[in-house]
Formats: sequence, C-alpha cells, structure tokens
Amino acid sequence: MTGDLVLDTIKSIILDFQETRLETGVPRRVRVESVRGKAAVCIGVRRGGKSTCMFQVIQRLLNGGVPRQNILYLNFFDDRLHTLRQNNLGLIAEAYYALYPEKKQAETVYCFFDEIQAVPGWEPFIDRLMRTEQCEVYLTGSSARMLSKEIATQMRGRALSWELFPFSFREFLDYKGVQSEGAFSTKRRLLIQKAFEEYWETGGFPEVAGLDRSVRIKIHQEYLQAILFRDLVERHDVSHPRAVTDLAHWLIDNTASQYSVNRLTGYLKSLGHKVPKATVSDYLGWCEDAYFLFSVRLFDPSLTRSHTNPKKVYCIDHALVTSVSSGILVNSGHLLENLVFTALRRLYPEIYYYKTKTGREVDFIVPMRGRPRLLIQVCESLADPQTRKRETTALGEAIAELGLKTATIVTRNEDQQIKTGDRTIEVVPAWRYLLDLSEAA
Repeated sequence: MTGDLVLDTIKSIILDFQETRLETGVPRRVRVESVRGKAAVCIGVRRGGKSTCMFQVIQRLLNGGVPRQNILYLNFFDDRLHTLRQNNLGLIAEAYYALYPEKKQAETVYCFFDEIQAVPGWEPFIDRLMRTEQCEVYLTGSSARMLSKEIATQMRGRALSWELFPFSFREFLDYKGVQSEGAFSTKRRLLIQKAFEEYWETGGFPEVAGLDRSVRIKIHQEYLQAILFRDLVERHDVSHPRAVTDLAHWLIDNTASQYSVNRLTGYLKSLGHKVPKATVSDYLGWCEDAYFLFSVRLFDPSLTRSHTNPKKVYCIDHALVTSVSSGILVNSGHLLENLVFTALRRLYPEIYYYKTKTGREVDFIVPMRGRPRLLIQVCESLADPQTRKRETTALGEAIAELGLKTATIVTRNEDQQIKTGDRTIEVVPAWRYLLDLSEAA
C-alpha cells in the first residue's frame, strides 16, 4: 500500500470514529488520567475492558468541553492499519493535521491508541509525538512489558501505567446496580450475596455478564483461542503452536496447583513435543505477559530458593477456567483460591505462597510497605473438623513464624473469629472479603 493510500485510510478511520456513538459501559473503578508530559498507559488482558475504559476517558473529555474533532482514536487491531510499521507511524499525525491544519500547535489534541503493542517500534513514535506536538496521549495494550521494560527504555520515563483487570466483584455490583458502599442492611446483604453467586458463575469479563451459560462458555473459549494465537503464537512467532496450546491447557487444568519447568517439559515431551526447558520458560513468561496466567513463587528470603521451588499457577478469571478446562482436576476449592488471587492481584503486584518450617502451606502472603504482611488461606468450608484443624494449624504456625497478630481464612459462606492465644484468625465469606479488600487498598 502506498503512503497516500495509507494516509487516506487513516483519515477515514479518524473521521469514522468521530461520528461513532461511544459505548462507555459500566464506569470502572480504575481512573486512568493523563499527567502533563506523560502518556497514560492502560494494560491488561484481551477483552478485559480496556477500550471501553478509554471511551469513558473520551466521554469525560467531551463532557468537559473538548471538541470531538480534537479526539484522535485508532485501534491497531483494525485490519486496515496492518500495513503501519515503525517507519511510517508518522503518517498518523500527518493524516490528522491534514484534516485539521488549524489545530497544529494551537489546540491540544487527545490521542488514543488502542493495542499499540501490535505495531513494532511504537515507542519512539509516541516519544516523538509527545515532544513535537501539542497533545495528550493515552495508550492501551495487552502486554505486561509495557509496564516497565519497553516504556522505561524507549520513552525515558514519559509514561504512567495502570493495570486493568476484568470486573472486580465491586464493579460487578456496579453493573448489577447493587449499592456496595455503606452499612449492610439485611436486604442489601441478601442482594450482594445473590450477586456474588452470579459473579461466581460468570466471572469478571464484561462481555459475558448476564449471558446464558452456553453463550458464555462459547465466548470464553473464543477468548482463549484469541489469546493463544494472537498474543502468544503470532506476537512471538512461535514455531510449535501446538506445544503452546497443550501447555496452556495443562496449566488451566491445574489452576491453583504447583508446577515446575522440569515437570512441564516432561509433560510436553510425553505428548511428542521436542521443546527444551528454556523454551518452556519462554512460553510461561509469554502467558504472564498477556495477563492470561500468573505464577506465584514461594516466599523465601533466598531468591534462589524462591525461584527453584515449584510455583503455583492462577488464571486471569475463575469462570474462564470453568469454561475452558477439561474439568477433571479443577474443583470449586481451586476456583475459590483463583478468585481470591485475582482480587489480591488487582491491588498488589507481589504475591507469594508460604511454607512453614514443618512444611505446611499457606495460600497467600502479601508483603506490605509500612504495614504487617497479609496472610490468607482459602478454604471452601471449615465444617469438617480435620479440614479446620489442617487450615488453622498451618496459619497458626505461619503467624508465629512471621510475628503477625492476624490472618484470614476466606470461605464460601462461613463467618467467625478463631482465637489462638493473643493471635486472631478471621474467617470471612468470599463476598465480604472481596468488598473489604477493595476498601482497604
């Protein structure tokens, strides 16, 4: 495609968007804002709501009096833009100012670039745009590398990043129109508990909220295919796509369980894939980069021990696991643990699991700056005496070893307080834990 044709294509996309009605959806509780001289970057899993979040920012600008013509929006997953590469990204500004020459260096232009990581070498273009034009820049991407390495090196600190996950439980309540702040009357508590059961079934992806189970499963499965092939195979030019797919399915089937690279390499070998350990490590890193799967390491002062011990794997969304797993290994206890993990991960980038000196495991420990660490165990029910003893003993040992006063057990429905000497274990139902957690952050 010639430069003139690309220029005309960009112009038509710009004009088309300015006539499009914005679908702003449910307001998100992540407020992405631009700071003078810095690009605002919104990062998260595919279909997690990043574009809608950008539309909400655009709507705020329009409500504040910004003319629609001052909004430049491009989605780089648009097939019409596939010819754009590093050497011709400058055509974007050229196309915009060809449409509105009077605005150049005279008015602020608000640039929104969706899924910009699809274009190799985008960073110097954004850096140059911010230095040479009068504009505010908002970016989205489904690559965690945009949080640090890419932006830090190429844009020299000229960016602020926000992570956007699928709906939290509080955002799901917003979608349902259920008031989540303030004291819980009996009626409100019942409404929240009912909404939690729906959240438990549907998960947090905005598009599947309110849909029938069969449609939800179909959409979740399409999400998985898109993540695997666009965010992993295509993005990283994987030469053994079947190996990536088989690995991803094994990890989903083993949600909330431990894995090691040696074990995964052996598993792929048993399926006939000749994939070396280093490549398997790359695959795992790419899954995390796409905000699809997350690894949790052992909490240990020794980085070597922390890295060499088995890790635990979690998925971006517990309901996605239900829709795409084989169902043989995943149980509701694993799903509850995954739900608690994603709630923690929205707020805290560093999460570990803990092993006591006697080898008992605690699901999560979260380091906190200036505050005592969070220690969380997840258990569907403590009704069985043996289960209760196992979970409270592990937590009791961890509390003592770490010098803490309190810890938490998250359950499906139970609510009580367990005293062990001068220490307290709070047993809370998942719905309340999710709401308390978002308020505490």
